[in-house]
Amino acid sequence: MAGVAYNLRLGSTSTFSLKNNSSNNPLFFNRTSFLSFSASDRPQKSDFFGVIGSSSFHFSTSRSSPTPFKSFLKSSEPSDFTNGGEEDEEEGLIVLVIGGGGREHAICYALQRSPSCDAVFCAPGNAGISNSGNATCISDLDISNSSAVISFCQIWAVGFVVVGPEAPLVAGLANDLAGIPTFGPSSEAAALEGSKDFMKRLCFKYGIPTAKYKTFTDPTAAKQYIEDQGAPIVIKADGLAAGKGVVVAMTMEEAYDAVDSMMVQNVFGSAGTRVVVEEYLEGEEASFFAMVDGETALPLESAQDHKRVGDGDTGPNTGGMGAYSPAPILTEELKSLVMRSIILPTVKGMSAEGCKFVGVLYAGLMIEKKTGLPKLIEYNVRFGDPECQVLMVRLESDLAQVLLAACRGELSKVSLEWSPGSAMVVVMASRGYPGSYEKGSIVRNLEEAELVAPSVKIFHAGTSYDSYGNFIADGGRVLGVTALKRQEIEHTMLLKQSTGLRVSSDEILDGGR
Repeated sequence: MAGVAYNLRLGSTSTFSLKNNSSNNPLFFNRTSFLSFSASDRPQKSDFFGVIGSSSFHFSTSRSSPTPFKSFLKSSEPSDFTNGGEEDEEEGLIVLVIGGGGREHAICYALQRSPSCDAVFCAPGNAGISNSGNATCISDLDISNSSAVISFCQIWAVGFVVVGPEAPLVAGLANDLAGIPTFGPSSEAAALEGSKDFMKRLCFKYGIPTAKYKTFTDPTAAKQYIEDQGAPIVIKADGLAAGKGVVVAMTMEEAYDAVDSMMVQNVFGSAGTRVVVEEYLEGEEASFFAMVDGETALPLESAQDHKRVGDGDTGPNTGGMGAYSPAPILTEELKSLVMRSIILPTVKGMSAEGCKFVGVLYAGLMIEKKTGLPKLIEYNVRFGDPECQVLMVRLESDLAQVLLAACRGELSKVSLEWSPGSAMVVVMASRGYPGSYEKGSIVRNLEEAELVAPSVKIFHAGTSYDSYGNFIADGGRVLGVTALKRQEIEHTMLLKQSTGLRVSSDEILDGGR
């Protein structure tokens, strides 16, 4: 069988070597703008190792996605190896997505469908993202090293960076990438999520409705305040704690234990050296998302997630065990109120504080039982996970252009198109999550499950390959089994019978009606 020729465009004159793991013979090139290589019969999974100057990169591809890039590496007719060729098509956008979880897989999925997007990289990505063909994973790129990310963008002519997780944003990656259009707030603006105390102080300064609170650095003082207020009460680690730094204490003993675990035992490290103690709000939680360009905010479709790990809304909070969209509790009237009373005052307040917010504002809300009015529980400065999964399968607009408009301060010109149906994601987690969990379970029948219906999409969060090329569980949350339209949701349950993983509670499924 003849090989398949690919064209590879570089951002600058470089010497490039490429080696396929099915062959021990590397290919070397030295061209100004275009490079070509050929690949013959390829195994189920192929790894290409590239070296450009002093930098090396690792591309993972699969049989299901024979071209590593959407059109950045463009397949020609099967032929022998060629040494060049010119690009006929108009140059499109090359995007780098930072992160490697289910949220990032969903973002890559939406970007890969964007007509204006020519290529999608994901760093570090994961085995499922690589296998799906939604992006080319750069597993060796250290996303905590801004210089390495900048170098990669320069070499590969990346014109746009989308930062998925909160940690790189709080650490200042968007600041460091100032010369490259980047979707995500600066470290100063990311403090809305990076510090619960910062968020609370902003709320009280600009009249944004939220629970009353007090911040402590001394555990004894925190316990005295708890004794004065009584239970139930909420204790939050001030810093980032991977979605696990919140304890809703129904008894005084639980509250004291939470303070000790955060401030004395340091279970969350430096994130828990300061805690926020706030009043308990009773009602229904909801997630509200808005795209922000620094001055303008554009609401996204509604979504609601499910935090507790156990059936019947039991057990500890997690990063999210499932979600559905739309969320019936967020009526059009309530959406309008949230924008007026919470989102827009936040955007204006951040601008007044000298740290304009650009990115996604994810407001965790409590719709109070007594009043029916929304109060802000917390802010996240990125798409939610797993809410992002249901939003991305419903989004019909060009995601790349929407995100770019936010970066350019042009959201006032944007309108969003959404699928009129509903969507749901059920998270499959490793046994033991959110505590110490098992690793290495083989995940089978993924391709068969996605063929159950055209609207079923499986987003990978914590997967990798074993030495035999099997998908294995490599994280707490492993898969986000997603379906569009209510009548097809039941198909996602088929995976429960074909893997060694747990599916989340039936309550999530009930919520999708």
